[in-house]
Amino acid sequence: MTNLRVLKVLECEILFNFDYCTIINQSSMILGVYWYFKFPEQLYDFQFFKFSPGLGGHADTPAELTTRVQVENTDDFIPKLEALKSDFKKTYLHLNIDGNQIIINIGDHMLFDFHFQFAKLVEELLIRENAVLLDASLPFAIQSSKNYPPEREEFKNIEHRFIQMVGSDFKKSNAENYAARIDCNLPLQHKKELIDDLTRISREENLHVFYYNDFDFKDHCNLMLFFTNGRQKKDSLQKVDINSFGRKVRQLSQKYPLHFGHFGSFKEYPLHGPHSVLIVDEEYIVNKK
Repeated sequence: MTNLRVLKVLECEILFNFDYCTIINQSSMILGVYWYFKFPEQLYDFQFFKFSPGLGGHADTPAELTTRVQVENTDDFIPKLEALKSDFKKTYLHLNIDGNQIIINIGDHMLFDFHFQFAKLVEELLIRENAVLLDASLPFAIQSSKNYPPEREEFKNIEHRFIQMVGSDFKKSNAENYAARIDCNLPLQHKKELIDDLTRISREENLHVFYYNDFDFKDHCNLMLFFTNGRQKKDSLQKVDINSFGRKVRQLSQKYPLHFGHFGSFKEYPLHGPHSVLIVDEEYIVNKK
């Protein structure tokens, strides 16, 4: 059985290859609830913006919030839009301009709550400016473009091979979750102490969610550990230094007879759980059976 099929059985985390997404190759990253394949239903309602889902795999396209509008004066409107953008440094904004018509695009490979919050503020600006929503099929000749990339952290590789970055299946309001996963095994007598230490490390490293799957057999235990955060909103955004976290986890392999990876055969695969240790926004993160 492949790893992907195992995760289907778990109804737990589906592994994605995020090679196209710079964020996972940075030691400081945003983990937590995001949207990519589907719109966050019952959370947001837009008058101007239309959601286009991302396409993974070889297609490799971001999810997007896009609108095409006509404003009275672009030279007056764009500085106001730029002022909004300055308060959302982690968002991407792109403008195509044709006279007094503008195509506004907010997109990324993971749209967190703060992306949708930014779009709501843009809509409020459009309403105040008496903007007119236009049919996207009408002729449009790009006369100029403006690009406002998100603020990125300094590029650093993830140092620890035992950490896997994973996405999830769909939870409440079509939410997905971006998390760090660690597979390990150790003698059963050390399990509780290890979980306690991992809980302490999570709190130290700005991780508000820690849950795990397990399988105990004889005097041994296989563990599948997940570390992440909840919904990422503008005024409560959390960043995690994944290398600092990884160094502390590696130190535990000196304290306990801990080995990364699973021991035994598929019969001992950690299917029991999830067991929540630290949790916020639970319905957006884990499935309770």
